[in-house]
Amino acid sequence: MRRNLILLALCGALAACGAAEPTWAPDEAVAKARYVHDGPPAITLFTVISNSNQSGAHSGLMINGSQRIMFDPAGSWKLPRLAERNDVHFGMTEKMVNFYIDYHARETYNVVEQTVQVPAGVAELVMQRAMAYGAVPKAHCTDSISEILNGVPGFETLPTTMFPKTFMKAFGRLPGVTERTITDDDADDNHGILMVQAGDPRLTE
Repeated sequence: MRRNLILLALCGALAACGAAEPTWAPDEAVAKARYVHDGPPAITLFTVISNSNQSGAHSGLMINGSQRIMFDPAGSWKLPRLAERNDVHFGMTEKMVNFYIDYHARETYNVVEQTVQVPAGVAELVMQRAMAYGAVPKAHCTDSISEILNGVPGFETLPTTMFPKTFMKAFGRLPGVTERTITDDDADDNHGILMVQAGDPRLTE
């Protein structure tokens, strides 16, 4: 009973983790969206933090390996020109990353970005796990990420948890992590504007 109450509370607290349904972009769309970033192989954790009570509201994971993708489990972030397969978004250019951050950062939420460089093989392992994980139900954004990273070399100390802030703190203790906090004073009803703008094909160049 107590566990059920905790899960119900999480469903309310993790409002940014919207309901997710299976999505499967065709091979051509995924191939066209593919983006190779010239930076080192890296894993980036995004954590959305409520400004009202400092609780964690959502988690997302960006992987830079042979290509750069975003695993946004149970997320409400969608872009019409980005290929998606079950919460994995392909084609994460710098503009797309900025759209992702801007969508979540607003007057009621900050975004904490934590990045750690990893060997190329580790980045590929995490990427394959994310792409194989499947669509994530609401309120399970953080535990899906923690399960994907579970046992991966360099991430053995991370817990399996449903709490974004707990996971963020553990991720921040990994050797070599860099961190920044992004704030934005946009109103709550303004955070979807960039998604509409992203329909402009010039923004995917």
